[in-house]
Amino acid sequence: MSALDVCALADLAPNSATKFAVAGRSVAVVRIGDDVYAIGDTCSHADVSLSEGEVWCDEKELECWKHGSAFSLITGQPSTLPATQAVPVFVASVVDGRVHIEIETSQTNDSEVAQ
Repeated sequence: MSALDVCALADLAPNSATKFAVAGRSVAVVRIGDDVYAIGDTCSHADVSLSEGEVWCDEKELECWKHGSAFSLITGQPSTLPATQAVPVFVASVVDGRVHIEIETSQTNDSEVAQ
């Protein structure tokens, strides 16, 4: 596993999510203050992009815009229905002002396409 450079921290709007293709996966990168989080971008309940949802800063969760399920940015576990399955989480860090995501290339899924 290696850390892949995704973007500059300054490119991410505060308290929001942005979709990136990282090693063939769609990943929602969330910025809360100077902290970054990375989770799988596809809701486990429906084939919907999580990066289009609302960031709950205090709870460190990302809400799916379609049906309202919220996912922990730390564990990927849903805290609200209708989702019952977790989404993957990835290690995210900021190094010299650049956002890096750790993801194994064996975790890639060719059916996920970044927009």
